[in-house]
Amino acid sequence: MTDQQAPETGAHTSYVPVPVRQRFSWRAAGESAWRIAIPVMIALAVGAVALILGGANPLEIYGMLVQEAFGDAARINATLTAATPLLFTGLAAAIAFRGGVFNVGVEGSFGFAGLAAAVVGVNVGALPPMLAITACLVAGMLAGIAVALVPAILRTWLGVDEVVSTLMFNFIVTGVTAWLVQSYFLAPGQANSATEYVAGSAELPLLAPPGQLNAGFVLAIALVVFYGFWIKRSQLGFEFDAVGKTARFSLAQGLRVRTVLMSAMLISGAVGGLGGAVHALGVVHRFSVGFSASFGFTGIAIALLARFNPVGVVIGAVAFGALAAAGATVQLFVNIPIQLISILQGTIMMLAVAQFAIPRLLRRRKAKRNQTEVSA
Repeated sequence: MTDQQAPETGAHTSYVPVPVRQRFSWRAAGESAWRIAIPVMIALAVGAVALILGGANPLEIYGMLVQEAFGDAARINATLTAATPLLFTGLAAAIAFRGGVFNVGVEGSFGFAGLAAAVVGVNVGALPPMLAITACLVAGMLAGIAVALVPAILRTWLGVDEVVSTLMFNFIVTGVTAWLVQSYFLAPGQANSATEYVAGSAELPLLAPPGQLNAGFVLAIALVVFYGFWIKRSQLGFEFDAVGKTARFSLAQGLRVRTVLMSAMLISGAVGGLGGAVHALGVVHRFSVGFSASFGFTGIAIALLARFNPVGVVIGAVAFGALAAAGATVQLFVNIPIQLISILQGTIMMLAVAQFAIPRLLRRRKAKRNQTEVSA
């Protein structure tokens, strides 16, 4: 039995006092923003090289991207619409990472929840909008939790590596979702895997019509704000932080390691599922093939870039949303490689992982070198 599989009760009776009145740190928020800015600047440099090799002017293209992302109210609406699912998936990944588990299954929670919300949304037309929307969102959250439950049990009780289990479970969920649509929920007359459109009462209200920005964006921001207060001012939030940083020490001090690991996985699944439900009700209005544009995996990069800081999650989601919203438009009018946006996003994701892993690797090497010098 490993230390993280050990029972929560036993010989250890000491308990770390919980500082439930930690203040919000603007310094930490600033550092999070700077950690996002560095990979973005490097990615822009890599993209500039690709543009120059293709005979384009990087400054002109990047200027157009900024203009298309933030040039007026309609463009800002499109950017924030693209950022909304990333706010949910980035927050879902951040919650899991904060609790010491690397949940790669947010993508599965997002997609399966989209199907659950769409199926419920098709059948709640007789309900008032508030009840219909609530039923769909709850269905999405439960679907997201269901996807996270099996890997959570495997990790918490059997010590199975959650990276492998959640990654493999994504494939299972994708197959099951496609089978359910084709076998039970396929819209009449549809050749591809798509459900019927949700009832009008189940659609999320728009914030600034005719744009697609909807109430899901407000819900996402509210969750990020709640996460910021919860992680700083609650006992469970403190335990998440402690276990995520030093699980062995936390176990020795009597913290509820098993509870934290299970909670981190299930809450992460619930938030990812809520994001899938919002995307189904507010943008797509049904479930179809290609429902998620890898939102779950992009959320992992956002969480790593932000180092789990709530302000950083918002900045990262808006940055990726701007690339997604502006890139498609710019490519329609400028002769640039269609893969440019993928190059930028992929470079940022790669640097996010490197930025998170390299300091830890350096610390291990330094500790190993010091141990060698002492033994010599």
